[in-house]
Amino acid sequence: MRSPIRVTAIAILALVLGAPGLLPENAAAADKLRVVATTTDLKALTEAVGGDLVDVDSLARGNQNPHDLEVRPSLMVKVRRADLLVVNGLELDLWAEVVVQGANNPKVLPGAPGRVDASEGLLVLEVPTAKVDRSMGDVHPVGNPHYTMDPGMAAQITANILNGLVRLQPQSRPAFEKNRAAFLAAVEQAMGRWAATLAPFKGAKVVQYHPVFVYLFTRFGLVKGGAIEDRPGIPATPGHLSRLIQEMKQERIKLVVVEPWNDVKLAERVAGEAGAKVRVLAPSVGAVKEATSYLDTVDYNVRALADGLR
Repeated sequence: MRSPIRVTAIAILALVLGAPGLLPENAAAADKLRVVATTTDLKALTEAVGGDLVDVDSLARGNQNPHDLEVRPSLMVKVRRADLLVVNGLELDLWAEVVVQGANNPKVLPGAPGRVDASEGLLVLEVPTAKVDRSMGDVHPVGNPHYTMDPGMAAQITANILNGLVRLQPQSRPAFEKNRAAFLAAVEQAMGRWAATLAPFKGAKVVQYHPVFVYLFTRFGLVKGGAIEDRPGIPATPGHLSRLIQEMKQERIKLVVVEPWNDVKLAERVAGEAGAKVRVLAPSVGAVKEATSYLDTVDYNVRALADGLR
């Protein structure tokens, strides 16, 4: 026979949980779509569209290189609980497929309603015209995957995300569309300021450590001018660095940009010998302390470029 005290406790608990004003926070959030994005940029853009109707997490942290993220059981747990998975595509986050397989969540398999490839419909840059092999380094056969660096891509990226959210929660389309319109208006307003900041440097060449920022350069009229790496993902040889320094001197290249996880000291040595500056850019939301949101990330990068080229 059950203890009267235990029965009473159960009854009280049921009454509390059933009271409209006394639902726990996680119960109140039960109607939110659970979204997992592979990168922090896509997390931020999904939150911009989904607003308070979504709960979004990312697999990669902002200070992690998304090319070679270590697959861990904790990532599989996140994806197992997801209603929607937003991937970067273009082979940046191929490791996500291993996570999905381990998560055993059919809702987010390729082709399922709960899968969004944020790269759909984008104008992809640096698509190889010849056959790609491993001797060429970390060259992506379908093009450069770092399109979120260009705020001009936000309209198409958020359209892809909106379509995915609407597939799962069609009744919330008006709210999603309103959120997206407000976000894109903020991007458009900031775009004028960013363009004006970098306008004096149009046509200037910038050396990268790794080819991450070509979309950002293209948007604002800058030109890529070589790379610290010998080939993408391949450490530089002394001969390569010597040729790069000579090229920078001849072409009067005044800026080298690096990601936070690059060898900044090596970049500083090259820049010093060439008479250039080094600036650390944010390749994703959260990569540096100033990059707290998508707009803040672009703002930080534009200011860093202008400061380095000035």
